[in-house]
Amino acid sequence: MALAAATLKKGEGRMLKAGGLWIFDNEIASLEGEYANGDILEVRDFDGYPMGKGFINEYSKIRIRMLTRNKEQEIDREFLRRRLQDAWEYRKNVVDTGSCRLIFGEADFLPGLVVDKFSDILVVQSLALGIDRMKETLIELLKEILARDGIRIRGVYERSDAKVRLQEGMEKRKGFLGEPFDTNVEIEENGVRYIVDVKEGQKTGFFLDQKYNRLAIQKLCSGAKVLDCFTHTGSFALNAARGGAASVLGVDASELGVRQAEENARRNGVSDRVKFLCADVFELLPELEKQGETYDVIILDPPAFTKSRNSVKNAVRGYREINLRAMKLLRDGGFLATCSCSHFMTYELFTQTIAQAARNAHRRLRQVEYRTQAPDHPILWAADESYYLKFYIFQVVDEK
Repeated sequence: MALAAATLKKGEGRMLKAGGLWIFDNEIASLEGEYANGDILEVRDFDGYPMGKGFINEYSKIRIRMLTRNKEQEIDREFLRRRLQDAWEYRKNVVDTGSCRLIFGEADFLPGLVVDKFSDILVVQSLALGIDRMKETLIELLKEILARDGIRIRGVYERSDAKVRLQEGMEKRKGFLGEPFDTNVEIEENGVRYIVDVKEGQKTGFFLDQKYNRLAIQKLCSGAKVLDCFTHTGSFALNAARGGAASVLGVDASELGVRQAEENARRNGVSDRVKFLCADVFELLPELEKQGETYDVIILDPPAFTKSRNSVKNAVRGYREINLRAMKLLRDGGFLATCSCSHFMTYELFTQTIAQAARNAHRRLRQVEYRTQAPDHPILWAADESYYLKFYIFQVVDEK
């Protein structure tokens, strides 16, 4: 049976033609043939030129997500196997695969699908209707691929509980896919051991994208007094301790996060040097300044202050405030590690915001390095949403 077909308006599909995978609702001139939401359609340019195949969802502003540029390609089990195999081979080349992101949605040409591997557990997040219908097949194939490399997956947990599913006309979903297991999973990263709570932790349970950024701060922390803001489950704090920090204070507003961080500190035998505090960072930093506290290293790893273009101005104020306060708390020559995980906070805007904070704090910045997300979260050029994490390390010095 012939597939239904979508035809683009003349002059539209610019993102698609540049290498992206999304077609928005206002770019489509016509739809021909019968289809249901989640079905695969052929896509044609305004003049009939074949653009490939993707799945449609009329509930979503992202009306079609492309799976292939080849109009002859069958979207079958073998096609999905090749996509997954390619993603796994890539990870084996670029990252420690003990715990890593196996599938990163559009950047792995499987739009809407995220799969994280924590030791022998997979956590799956399905964010688009078309890929949701393929989910069971994809998991089965991924287990087979890993098994061929001697990796036996003990269990799979679904964390499709993001709000974006509602925009796709889907309900949030969370729970075991297969046999239940202990959802507190032990992993090791950069020589640091953690318990990852895949059931109740944020997103999929642990932020793997900062893996090598956490490693980068170790060399700065020998003998240092360290402040780790928005510590979550203590990952930067524990890397600072592994780097030889004399003392570390980790701060987070989540009581659950602080309890997990304290457990992780005990697990690594550093509870004597690493302490955690449940507090609002925006309130705490001015208070520490009033008390005359200073630090050798400060780490700012906040949650995304903006998840839309509409709230960018408020986000800028938030990033400027915490960076200004941190700079005032650093001794002359101390180090600041600061980041943004919001796609809408662009590199240029984030850089300008930090520069404003430095001017307002009357401090000067010497850039040590600029980094992005770990390579198991690849940045696909033309898919701008895949480039979201900006991470700077600066030496902060007095005006001289």
